[in-house]
Amino acid sequence: MDGATCTQPGCGGTIDGGFCNRCGLEPPNAGSAVMGTGDSGLMVGTGSATIGSSRSASLSSSSRLGAGSTRRTGSSTQSSSRKLIGLGLVAVPELPQLAPESVIIANPQVPPNKRFCGNPDDAQGNPTPLTRREVGFCPACGKPYSFVPSLKPNDVVADQYEVKGCLAYGGLGWVYLAKDTMLNRWVVLKGLLNTTDESAAAAAVAERQFLAAVKHPNIVGIYNFVTRGTEGFIVMEYVNGTSVKTLRKERGPLPPAEAIAYVHRILGAFAYLHGAGMVYCDMKPDNFMLEGVPPDVKLIDMGGVRRLHDPGGDIYGTRGYSAPEAAEGPTVASDLYTIGRTLAVLLMEFRFQSVYEFDLPPPVEQEVLARHDSLHRFLLKATQRDPNLRFQSADEMADQLAGVLREVVAGTSLPKPVESTHFQGDVLAMNEELDSPSHKLLPDLKVRADDPGAAYLLWIAGASDLRRRAVMLNEGIHISPDSRELRLRLARNMIELESYAKAVEVLDRAEKEDPFDWRVAWYRGYSLLAQGEAAAAYTVFDQVYNEMPGEPAVKLAVAMAAEATGDDVTAGRLYDLVSTTDPSFDTATFGLARCLSRGGKRAEAVAAYQRVSASSSLHTRAQIGMARVMIDLNGGASSMDELCSASSVIDAMAAEGRDVFELRAELFESALRLLAGQNIRRPEAVRLLGRSLDETSLRRGLEESLRFLARLEPHRPRQIALVDRANRIRPITWT
Repeated sequence: MDGATCTQPGCGGTIDGGFCNRCGLEPPNAGSAVMGTGDSGLMVGTGSATIGSSRSASLSSSSRLGAGSTRRTGSSTQSSSRKLIGLGLVAVPELPQLAPESVIIANPQVPPNKRFCGNPDDAQGNPTPLTRREVGFCPACGKPYSFVPSLKPNDVVADQYEVKGCLAYGGLGWVYLAKDTMLNRWVVLKGLLNTTDESAAAAAVAERQFLAAVKHPNIVGIYNFVTRGTEGFIVMEYVNGTSVKTLRKERGPLPPAEAIAYVHRILGAFAYLHGAGMVYCDMKPDNFMLEGVPPDVKLIDMGGVRRLHDPGGDIYGTRGYSAPEAAEGPTVASDLYTIGRTLAVLLMEFRFQSVYEFDLPPPVEQEVLARHDSLHRFLLKATQRDPNLRFQSADEMADQLAGVLREVVAGTSLPKPVESTHFQGDVLAMNEELDSPSHKLLPDLKVRADDPGAAYLLWIAGASDLRRRAVMLNEGIHISPDSRELRLRLARNMIELESYAKAVEVLDRAEKEDPFDWRVAWYRGYSLLAQGEAAAAYTVFDQVYNEMPGEPAVKLAVAMAAEATGDDVTAGRLYDLVSTTDPSFDTATFGLARCLSRGGKRAEAVAAYQRVSASSSLHTRAQIGMARVMIDLNGGASSMDELCSASSVIDAMAAEGRDVFELRAELFESALRLLAGQNIRRPEAVRLLGRSLDETSLRRGLEESLRFLARLEPHRPRQIALVDRANRIRPITWT
């Protein structure tokens, strides 16, 4: 066992002597999954303003739907107990695979507290409880009901599917494990309709045939549609795995990285469904599973899938997960809402079906939200009550969630930044003279290739004169009036020309055309920062952060505005986050070092400068900054050890010129101050830039540095001042 990877949630340490060297715990024993019935859900009648039954068409948290009996089992010879998912950033434990028949419920019964009528019995849509008996008639509406399985072991459906037993109970009845006797594979039978009319059952099966076209590696396979008397069934792939709900129930709230990795992986399935004109309707932890070696995520329970804008049929969902507008019909936005709620439930313990049915608990109640601000903002955007304010596509949602995931794992693994789809890269190397917050240090937006003005922007890319470029952009807008890119670039051009009123006019027009385009707010913040209105810029950039929680460039903008207002605490936190998540953002690293240095945290500032890669064009500049922090001439609080370290840094610099001689002068001056104030005893071998630690030697070193600086100084008055200073500092001699 020693040498194995610890499987405690979120750990990843190594077992040594029977215990983990990181979390200190014994490795957990693999346990069997616990079977049980599904959570209560809700069924919404099309066009109805009320929400009805608290039952759904979902599977139970412990049902296992999917591939046949030839899959590998838990006796796999895999040597590692953890595999990477979530963009290769998150290690998750492998899960045991069970023999299919071992997951059958021995005594299939629906608990009395989960029995409800499918018809609402009042204006509020509250379901009628049916706790007294398993079979009968609803006392409110008179509708017959039965919670007894209609299929028994050994029953054969459609002369092909031999029933083995019940797996779970859903909104349309029991879900069954069966054996396909023709193809010799395990399958699942999922109910579609239960009525007294066999022709209606056949019609229901025919109506769901569009699901046969669904083919995606992260979606359970649909094999067939069959009827048996008054019931219709979907025949689905059997997935030998564990539902995410079961994982959540057994372990409690999941580590953020793990929960995000599961949800991010399933978003591809939703993008596929939406692209095919379908909506899932009933996403929740019950309805996606982990299966295979290494484990992957699979969307199950296709019974609630509807066509987009389908005016007929029932709409299925579950209270606490369904969007506020769910009763009006399924949409992409309502689907994405359920994904955001699912992630929230995986991360936190909160009353998501009552107190916070359409809201999130505040960060003061949930430490995970307080610790991961970007994750909190992501969840807020995903679960906005107004569908227009949510993510508008699964791809957009996945893009931002990927950025949040990289941020969450930052500091615990090697950073794996990727090129942003919205922003260009860091620009500090092109603005080396800038060492303070400035709009010029913000990455620019990329041009969207599908914009009608994209080709024109490429054509005028070489126009460097800003006034000429403004004329060309106006001409382009006349040619392509529907191009938003041209308007936004014109606004940016006006900002660079300091024509701020004109820029506001252009942005106002763009916002009127599309009030939900966050790029308009980005350029408003850019303009405000350029004008020195840092507090206003901070407010605007913070709003963009809400819209784009996974973008490092946006957090960099918020940090820069915060630093410009004097809020080094907020600025430093965000600079650190950006620098740790994506080390290529040297602007953030230098900003962090500035904030730490001003706060007197010299050791931390030095560590920040050390983040700049030796391969970076800014490495020498970082070394200069690091040496300057250790010398701390203005503060005057450096120790001799720090000055020795600074001396080593200066000595190792592969650079010459003004910056280096300024550092040499500052080092000798700081050493002289320290020598004058303390009785320093150092070994004779210790040197500062080759000079011994005595006043005469240090004065000569400072004099020499000042004279070199004077030679490099092009302005005569400053040159004279440096020479005068060198004359004053030179040691007194008798010759």
